[in-house]
Amino acid sequence: MPFDPRPEGRGLPPMKLVAGNSNRPLAEAICAHLKVPATKGQVKRFADMEIFVEIQENVRGQDVFVIQSISFPANDNLMELLILIDALKRASAARITAVIPYYGYARQDRKPGPRTPITAKLVANLIERAGADRVMTLDLHAGQIQGFFDIPTDNLFAAPVMVRDIQEHYKGNNLMVVSPDVGGVVRARALAKRIEAPIAICDKRRDRPGESEVMHVIGDVKGMRCILIDDIVDSGGTLVNAAEALLKHGAVEVMAYITHGVLSGGAVSRIQASKLKSLVITDSIQPTAAVLAAKNIRVLSIAPLIGEAIIRTAREESVSSLFY
Repeated sequence: MPFDPRPEGRGLPPMKLVAGNSNRPLAEAICAHLKVPATKGQVKRFADMEIFVEIQENVRGQDVFVIQSISFPANDNLMELLILIDALKRASAARITAVIPYYGYARQDRKPGPRTPITAKLVANLIERAGADRVMTLDLHAGQIQGFFDIPTDNLFAAPVMVRDIQEHYKGNNLMVVSPDVGGVVRARALAKRIEAPIAICDKRRDRPGESEVMHVIGDVKGMRCILIDDIVDSGGTLVNAAEALLKHGAVEVMAYITHGVLSGGAVSRIQASKLKSLVITDSIQPTAAVLAAKNIRVLSIAPLIGEAIIRTAREESVSSLFY
């Protein structure tokens, strides 16, 4: 059954939705889409900034979904998620699903050198030990992170939402999907197949974290309208360099579709001053005021997608059929 952003109109099974504070607008949009009110509760901090959680409704024997991104401030939001799960577990919830639109620490998924951690695995361990029964997330930085969990883990894809937006805004020929680095070829190929476009690759050399340099473009982009696709935009350096390289190689215009808009530091200013025609991100991370004010940055809502995945999980239906 293909993804449709409209509510399906079928009866919903009993469920509870608990919203963390990392991205309240997204949580509220999911609740509105499902027409299920958020479970009453409060999250507050003591004078020393310790987090205190109180669930103010009965959740005994309930199917509970906790919506919380591990975005900035990542440590606070991660701790809030763990405490929410613990509170629900001790309140005898029947099943707890951690809905994590943005899985923070995902970029630390392997040992890049001696005596370094695999923090993505540590976070998975913490979520499991806190009491989560399953995890739902969106566009993991590395698919193998699913294997870090010993509980069911659904990795959703923003591609259907992006494809619909591309079809609405860029109808016509001469579209080309571009991966900003070699590691993103699989993601680029999947999107290119959906919109029936060719692909190209930017060969990137990164000398140090947070800095990148595009060396050359693999593929003929002359006369093409290029769509850069990636899972995370942080400093924005990779996108800016890739856009410049593509235009130098004859591309007519360059747009970017990125799932998670981390956009730290001066990233927003960097994007605004760049040659990118537009950057489209999802609301997996709550957009800042600077992001919302930027003229060449747009935000797509993934609330309908996550809402449908929650419905299917609650009804024990297929989630993967949303994407294939």
